[in-house]
Amino acid sequence: MALRTLLEQTVERIRGLDESAMRDAEKRIDRLTKPPGSLGRLEEIARQIAGITGRLQPDLSGKAVIVMAGDHGVCAEGVSAFPAAVTPQMVLNFLNGGAAVNVLSRHVGADVVCVDIGVNADLSHPNLVGRKIRKGTDNIAVGPAMSPDEAVRAIQAGVDIVDDLAERGYGMFATGEMGIGNTTPSSALLAALTGMDIEAVVGRGTGIGDEALRHKRDVIRRALEVNRPNAEDALDVLAKVGGFEIAGLVGVILGAAANRCPVVIDGFISSAAALVASRIAPLASAYMLPSHLSHELGHRVLMEHIGLRPILQMDMRLGEGTGAVMAFPIVEAAVKLMNEMATFESAGVSEK
Repeated sequence: MALRTLLEQTVERIRGLDESAMRDAEKRIDRLTKPPGSLGRLEEIARQIAGITGRLQPDLSGKAVIVMAGDHGVCAEGVSAFPAAVTPQMVLNFLNGGAAVNVLSRHVGADVVCVDIGVNADLSHPNLVGRKIRKGTDNIAVGPAMSPDEAVRAIQAGVDIVDDLAERGYGMFATGEMGIGNTTPSSALLAALTGMDIEAVVGRGTGIGDEALRHKRDVIRRALEVNRPNAEDALDVLAKVGGFEIAGLVGVILGAAANRCPVVIDGFISSAAALVASRIAPLASAYMLPSHLSHELGHRVLMEHIGLRPILQMDMRLGEGTGAVMAFPIVEAAVKLMNEMATFESAGVSEK
């Protein structure tokens, strides 16, 4: 079956939230022993999870952060403080359990699923999920990052991974990524899809200085001028100025929504993928839970364009899925509060 047809079928599987379950959740929350609305965002999250899963007591114990890894041809322009060789080195770090996302995932009881979707190296590890499209994208400053078919293949890889994990009992997902230089294509995606000025959306990434930041912005301007992505066609924008790991995360988000599973969005790069996913399948936005507000310039703009309000603000900008994993316990706590708190009736507590 043609890949585009498979992608269309995934989009067709995405439905609106279960309104009946959300009403039941609302009724339950309003009967809990507390003043109305006093648990704030936790109440909102509990209602959203009910709408996503169609259940007041969903099983979210199976949690996975899917870390997509890929390299970027635009690194040849000197847009990152780190060399491209760090990407495969960090992939091995993930696989050996030594990265920040591994530590935090162990802490919250989540599994790290590391995917090579476009690393510029030959990697081998028993825990590596191999979905390589090819060894890195092309340089967006001189031409398209990838072909349209490659973009669809990368998206489908993400969908397939989530489908497999959901079938194995995983009920909640988080987006993670690794790819030196990937704030550059993410910024280009944001500028192309929103029309925002480059000065307002391009940040320092891994910590570049003022001169390097000016150069990075010039590279992105050149990429947009050379490729002329069509803002009305998210797939066109993704193929021309995106990245393999970003496209893979688009698939993770669409796959989670198609399986009626919540997907917790990490930082700037993950949110760029979320913006693309929301343009391809607008209903997918309702399945997203924004974990944190990244320190990276442009992340707030991304959140506003998707219509998401981050749960945490911790000045993080590491990526990997670290912020998303930190939000897992909050989502679980919201559901537990809805189900385990006593009601006014069961506790014999006067309402007013």
